[in-house]
Amino acid sequence: MRHIEVVEVGPRDGLQNEKTVLRPQIRAELCERLVSAGVRRIEAASFVNEDLVPQMAGAEEVFSSLVREPGVLYCGLVLNERGYERALGAGVDEVRYALPVTESFARRNQNTTVEEALDLALHLVERARLDGVRISVTLSVAFGCPFEGTVPQERVVELAREVAAAGPDELVLADTIGVAAPAQVRALLGEVLGLGPVVGCHFHNTRNTGYANALAAVEAGVSVLDSSIGGVGGCPFAPGATGNIATEDLAYLLQRMGYETGLDLERLISCAGWLSVHLGRELPGQLYRAGAFARAAG
Repeated sequence: MRHIEVVEVGPRDGLQNEKTVLRPQIRAELCERLVSAGVRRIEAASFVNEDLVPQMAGAEEVFSSLVREPGVLYCGLVLNERGYERALGAGVDEVRYALPVTESFARRNQNTTVEEALDLALHLVERARLDGVRISVTLSVAFGCPFEGTVPQERVVELAREVAAAGPDELVLADTIGVAAPAQVRALLGEVLGLGPVVGCHFHNTRNTGYANALAAVEAGVSVLDSSIGGVGGCPFAPGATGNIATEDLAYLLQRMGYETGLDLERLISCAGWLSVHLGRELPGQLYRAGAFARAAG
């Protein structure tokens, strides 16, 4: 049975767009609940400007509050070298750097240019090797940009090739605003798979294609997918970039398709319900409301 690794991004990408700001200790508890549901890789926080993204304030406190579990990787998102240094100081197991593929998104999201962001990505990969920490590089808005529209596939492939040559542990293609369709996913992966690093995908369900895209990616050969408990999330700097695909919904789909995830559906459902209470609203995910089909449990 083929294993698909599900990387949980709820504590970071999920919460960064929420109106309700959760305390670092609650975000650490969310991580612990996810671990109890079988998650083994969690994007626990982002080391960014807290004035711009107050939902991510106290990243160091999140990491200091974690009860570390053997075999679990706790990741931190960074957007610049200062963030990288903060992440290292906090004790992350993996740095995740976001490289925007369009000039407009680079300027709005990170106040940089694509060329500068690429140079930084290559530099951080080199630093991570020396520092003995894992590093993933995510190509943001790889399937479409909220400001420039369609992104030429050849441009994404060009950037992916340059990043891959530096040797990161993983290269992630992100549909940051949820505009991709399965044919586009298969076409881009056909060019990127095989460049060297492990390739993962990050999908949003903004236009109700996220799960179809995730399945297309798996069938194309991807073995790593990002998702967010309850389907919460979105980018604060990308208009209309609503929720990620929900971890429990993705796990249900993959298990029903015969893939192994190592995730406990009932515990994921319980975790999504717990998060719904803390956020004071119903979450976009559907499984935590409908319940798992008995034959798919476990």
